[in-house]
Amino acid sequence: MSFQVSRIRDDFPALQDGVAYFDGPGGTQVPRQVAEAMAAAMCSGVSNRGTVTAAERRAEGIVTDARQAMADLLGCDPRGVVFTRSATQAAYDVSRALARGWTAGDEVVVSRLDHDANIRPWIQAAESSGAVVRWAEFDRTSGELGVDAVRAVLSGRTRLVAVTGASNLLGTCPDIPAIAGAVHEAGALLYVDGVHLTPHAPVDVASLGADFYSCSPYKFFGPHHGVVVAEPDRWEELRPDKLLPSADDVPERFELGTLPYEILAGTTAAVDYIASLASSAADRRSRVLESMRAVEDYESELFAELLEGLSGIRGVRLHGAPDRRTPTALFSVAAVPGKEVYERLSRLGVNAPAGSFYALEASRALGLGDTGAVRAGLAPYSDDEDVERLIAGIAEMAG
Repeated sequence: MSFQVSRIRDDFPALQDGVAYFDGPGGTQVPRQVAEAMAAAMCSGVSNRGTVTAAERRAEGIVTDARQAMADLLGCDPRGVVFTRSATQAAYDVSRALARGWTAGDEVVVSRLDHDANIRPWIQAAESSGAVVRWAEFDRTSGELGVDAVRAVLSGRTRLVAVTGASNLLGTCPDIPAIAGAVHEAGALLYVDGVHLTPHAPVDVASLGADFYSCSPYKFFGPHHGVVVAEPDRWEELRPDKLLPSADDVPERFELGTLPYEILAGTTAAVDYIASLASSAADRRSRVLESMRAVEDYESELFAELLEGLSGIRGVRLHGAPDRRTPTALFSVAAVPGKEVYERLSRLGVNAPAGSFYALEASRALGLGDTGAVRAGLAPYSDDEDVERLIAGIAEMAG
C-alpha cells in the first residue's frame, strides 16, 4: 500500500477552503474520521467509568482503547500511558512529583533548544527544591544539539535531563539514544518532549531510551490534549497530589478528575488514521511504523523542494541547518518583518505564522529575540502546489 497525498487530502474537510497550511507544528488539520469518532462518543450513552451499566462500560472501553492506541503509536506499555490536559501540564505534573525527591545541590539539566514547556517547569521545580539548573547549549549556526553538549553539563548530582525529541523552531532532531546513554550513565532520568517529533517519524520509546516521553495528539490529526508515557514501575515510584477517594492505581493516579471521553475517542481515531496512511499490515503497531516511515520519506522529499526554493530567493535567510530534522523551516525575509510576511502570505491563502513559538530561549540564542521569524512546517497532507505557492509568495515579497 503506497502513500498517496491526493487520497489523504480528500479526508481533510478543512483543505476544501483552498488554504495552504504550513502551520502544522502548531496543530494539524483534522480528518473527518477523527471528527466522526468524537461525535459518535458524544452522541452515545456514556457515564463515569465502570462495569455495571452499558454507559459505564462504554466509557471504560473508550479509555482502554485510547491507552492501547497510544501504546501502539509510541511502542510502550498501555499501563504507562497517562492522559493530561496538555504536554505543558504533563511536564509540570511530572516535574513537581520528581522534585519531591530532590535536595539542595542536586542538578537538573535543560536544553536551550527546547520549547519553554520543557524548560520552565523544570526550572521552577528546581527552585522549589534547591536544585541547581544547568544548561545544555546548541550550536547557533547549525542548530544541532549534540550529545557532547549534554555530557558537558552532567555530574554525579544530576537528577533529571529534559531535552526535545525535535525542535519545534528549527526542526533539529537530537540523537536521543546517545543522549539517553550519557544521562543514564550519570545516574539521571531523561524526559523527552516528543511533541514535534511524533508527527514526523516512527517512535519507539524504549529504543530512544526515554524514561518519560510526552506528546500532543493535536499535532498528529487528533484533538487537543496531552499524553505522557513511562514504564508502569516508574509511575509507581511517584506520588502526586490527588483527591483521597480518587484512584491510586497507575496510571489513573495521575489523571485528575473525569477524563474527556470524546477527546480520547478522537485520539484513538487519529492513531487508526495514521496506521492507515500507507500500510495494510495485520497489527496496528506494524501499520503505524510502516505508515510513519512512508510519511517521513514523503515529507523529506517535499521538504527538500521547499528548502531549495527558499534558499534560491535573494534576501531570504534560513536559520539552522541540522543534519537530521523534521520538515520545519525557520526563515527571515530581508527588510520585511516576520509579522508582515505572515500577514501578506495569509492574504495569498498561505498560512505560515511568525514568532518564537514558545521556543523563547532558542529564538533569543539565534539572535531573533522574542519576535522570532517565519516558520513553515509540512504535514502529510502538504503537497507540491502548497510549496509552490509559499515560494512564489516569498519571492514576490523579497523582490
